[in-house]
Amino acid sequence: MARLQIMDTTIRDGQQSLWATRMQLGDMLPILPKMDKVGYWAIEAWGGATFDTCLRFLDENPWERLRSIKANTPNTPLSMLSRGQNLVGYKHYSRDIVFHFIQCAHRNGVEVFRVFDALNDIRNVVDNAEAIKECGAHFEGAISYTISPVHTLDSFLEYGQQLKELGADSIAIKDMAGMLTPYRTERMVKAFNAEIGLPVHIHCHYVGGMAPANIIKAAEAGAAIADTAHAPLAFGNSHPAVEMIVAAFQESRYDTGLDLGLLFEISEYWEEIRKRNHYKRGVSSLTHMKVYSHQVPGGMMSNLMSQLEVQKATERLPEVMAEIPKVRAEVGYPPLVTPLSQIVGTQAVFNVLTGKRWSVVSKEMKDYICGYYGKAPGRMDQSIVSKVAGSADILDPDVAPGSLVTTTYDQVAEEIGDLAHSEEDVLMYALFPNEARTYLSKHRTSEKVDFLLEQESSGTKEDDYVDINQIRELVKVAEESGVGEIVVEEEGVRIAVRMPGEGGASVPVAAPVLATPTVAAAPEAPAQTKAAEQQRPSTWYAVSAPMVGTYYEAPAPGEPPFVKVGDEVAAGETLCIVEAMKLMNEITAEEMGTVREVCLDDATPVEFGTVLFYIEPHEVMTAVPEQA
Repeated sequence: MARLQIMDTTIRDGQQSLWATRMQLGDMLPILPKMDKVGYWAIEAWGGATFDTCLRFLDENPWERLRSIKANTPNTPLSMLSRGQNLVGYKHYSRDIVFHFIQCAHRNGVEVFRVFDALNDIRNVVDNAEAIKECGAHFEGAISYTISPVHTLDSFLEYGQQLKELGADSIAIKDMAGMLTPYRTERMVKAFNAEIGLPVHIHCHYVGGMAPANIIKAAEAGAAIADTAHAPLAFGNSHPAVEMIVAAFQESRYDTGLDLGLLFEISEYWEEIRKRNHYKRGVSSLTHMKVYSHQVPGGMMSNLMSQLEVQKATERLPEVMAEIPKVRAEVGYPPLVTPLSQIVGTQAVFNVLTGKRWSVVSKEMKDYICGYYGKAPGRMDQSIVSKVAGSADILDPDVAPGSLVTTTYDQVAEEIGDLAHSEEDVLMYALFPNEARTYLSKHRTSEKVDFLLEQESSGTKEDDYVDINQIRELVKVAEESGVGEIVVEEEGVRIAVRMPGEGGASVPVAAPVLATPTVAAAPEAPAQTKAAEQQRPSTWYAVSAPMVGTYYEAPAPGEPPFVKVGDEVAAGETLCIVEAMKLMNEITAEEMGTVREVCLDDATPVEFGTVLFYIEPHEVMTAVPEQA
């Protein structure tokens, strides 16, 4: 029997599960050449949440990260995680975008594509599979493992056969919540070997502590590959430690053949990174051990904690954990894996924080209930369906959700225009428009300023000092206002920065360049404005933000706002979106009325309780006394 092979998850799933995907590229690069010498079957380096967190939090280009990792691991295949039709995003993308993305990822270094669908709906995997096979990479079909009244060994085998028919090269049993037990693992692996016949890859999060035993039983049953992470990024929400698994199999027929000394040397490095960044260790608590009832995956657990911290409600975690299985049952027992873990988990958070179950529902939850993510595994609570979907169209179950998305790569490229300099830039925008536009605008401005400063300041003396960051801020103002040139003059130094393709006027700036930018205090509200606030009718009701997030007036950039002052709205009608927890959460009117005030500008950050609108209810009538 062949020895057990190991895939390392440290720099993708390990850090996503324990460090909220905040590991920076600079922390990875020094140790990658040593990891390249280990002899891993593959290093999982990309995909999952690593793409959008690069843009949202790290100010890194995810494509440059992939290229840099590959340059430092030339001898080891790189693996990525794709969410099927969602790719690395949280919604479905068109077949054209899927093909461009897969081909681009392969060209930049990905050789193994692990593809899963949160609902085990094979229709959401087809485009990925065909794109992977077309570019000659390894297609690993993953089964989202969970426990429910509708998930059985037969249902998993049926899905495995569908993956095989799509051309899968291996099958991953993806136990994202650590729900597997040793003897259940043994039965599954034996059944897959006997009936599917493809190499079986076991992916089991530590969470409740059974993962090491699961890997041992999987190997004995004939599994070919197992996932582990280096000890400082193992345990708890993450995977078993590679050092533990390698030591366990020494002198057995499943010996991995990996050098334990080298593995510990690598882990010493990761331990220093962990200490330097003050990251916590992976620890299984009582809450983790309760996974066998709440079924919350490790990565989802980390995200829930982060969400509750932002909402200043960490003490309510036990309530949220109790609410999750209730919500999951009500919407047909979806496996708790991205994006369904976020959708279900966030709904549970809303239900707890608002105190009114299903009073706030994200657009993503509504789309899921209507069938736009795929077919729910089980029957949904029809009272919830009626409340959430209302008059919305329920998708015909025979229609593949991905087929409804027809946006082409060329359309996206035209929309982003000159801001994108490569196919990678266009795809970044296709998946995360707001984040990509912010990132690209910032870095294009930096490139533009650096180049123009180099060209325009050749007459300055070496000891002259120019605050480039302040000039960049001025350039942003110029770009937003449409001026064509901005001139900075300070003590004989003259810098002229021209906006390429802009025809606006030149704006001289005589203020000292070295001065620290200041923000003027907001002027005190005029007396008449204060009086108007005091005179606001008591019958109007306020619509407030139910969470910390960002207020958006329209469903998407460039589209008209949901409502404006004077609009009549029905009870339950969408007024705006508050983006929070990576989801677009629709805020609705409590009752029929007329919008009297829109209190915020678009894209304004909001706190819990921030007033968004004032609405005058239609039911309020001025009583007219009868004539005697």
